[in-house]
Amino acid sequence: MSRIEKLSENLSRVFGSKLQSNVVACGEVTIEVAAMNLLSVCTTLRDDEPFAFATLIDVCGVDYSAYGQAEWSTEQSSSGFSRGVEVASHGYMRFGDELPPVKAERPRFAAVYHLLSVKNNQRMRVRAYAEDEAMPRVPSVIDIWNSASWYEREAFDLFGIHFEGHPDLRRILTDYGFVGHPFRKDFPLSGHVEMRYDPEQKRVIYQPVSIEPRVLVPRVIREDNRYFDANSVSRQDGVK
Repeated sequence: MSRIEKLSENLSRVFGSKLQSNVVACGEVTIEVAAMNLLSVCTTLRDDEPFAFATLIDVCGVDYSAYGQAEWSTEQSSSGFSRGVEVASHGYMRFGDELPPVKAERPRFAAVYHLLSVKNNQRMRVRAYAEDEAMPRVPSVIDIWNSASWYEREAFDLFGIHFEGHPDLRRILTDYGFVGHPFRKDFPLSGHVEMRYDPEQKRVIYQPVSIEPRVLVPRVIREDNRYFDANSVSRQDGVK
């Protein structure tokens, strides 16, 4: 049994029904827990010797509203274009547009915690979903890992996830008075407003965005073996 598999087995043994999911993929373990169990699970992961995850590397917000419908997926493309099979419009929406309905297999928002155990030389992830889409909330882990402070502020700023118990939860990257959360799937890539200097008012002003949403990614022909049909490629093409 590998060290990763042993870690996964220990997680199942210690936490039991508290784990909603326990998956080994890409050489790491990812577990899912309910928001109400997040603090107790994280405390055990930090303090118990078999785990000793004393370091929080990052806290990421995730918006699953368009999960599995990526516009730029290329795995099923047969033409060699950098364009997905299903065209989505989430990034090119205008203010007031509604997100196209997607069959919800999970809550829309989640917080993902990346942990490191220096003592055991292991990494893992913990995912906790926010049940309320209108006001996504998960507990703050700042009392378990002090480094969570700015990470949680970033996830709050970009995704609108509220970390209950955070002592200073406010925006960290966007401008004062910024409206919305720019990493949500229904936030337009062009934004809602633009700013410019007005020589008459002698100050910077905000106005509705004037640029048209458009795709700027060029057409790319890929020439790796995923797009070659051995029966249709001749020797004169230089492919055997």
